[in-house]
Amino acid sequence: MSWVVGGDEGRANVTDDGFRQFVELRYRDLLRTAYLLTGTTHAAEDLVQTALLNALRHWKHIDDPMAYVRRAMVNQRNNLWRRLTSRELITEVLPERSTPDSSAGVAQRAELLAALRKLPRKMRAVLVLRYWEDLSEAETAALLGCSVGSVKAQASRGLARLREHLAPETPTYQAIAEVTA
Repeated sequence: MSWVVGGDEGRANVTDDGFRQFVELRYRDLLRTAYLLTGTTHAAEDLVQTALLNALRHWKHIDDPMAYVRRAMVNQRNNLWRRLTSRELITEVLPERSTPDSSAGVAQRAELLAALRKLPRKMRAVLVLRYWEDLSEAETAALLGCSVGSVKAQASRGLARLREHLAPETPTYQAIAEVTA
């Protein structure tokens, strides 16, 4: 199968060579990682699609597709964070808040994601890749382009900050304490 990739100025035919199978097998994993990086389903889907489009353009030259797409997602998210931190949106009326789900699991997840969003982008990326993606310190370091020591330090500091953000008596805090023990 052949796909057309690119804008009007640069269209290129790309042969499938396993891309379709990769997407079918790994899309859910990539979407989960993207959700943890972005915090919303729609942003996660956009992030995965953009990263996959980038991977498709370079598919013949990619040795480790999962690492390549993860790295592309982290880079794209970092670029977006940089752009958004320089803007401030002021509105006259506060947006309506939805009522939280009464399920304890959903509430814990929301609390953890909120605490995760408070972390700096690199620290957040390290925690997502190390603990949700279950990558080794070396794999995380290679993916982020930093040293293993930096990954260890970021993970340690990130977990400490999560503990600060979460109340000690909540089950979410206890779950994080178990992961790090």
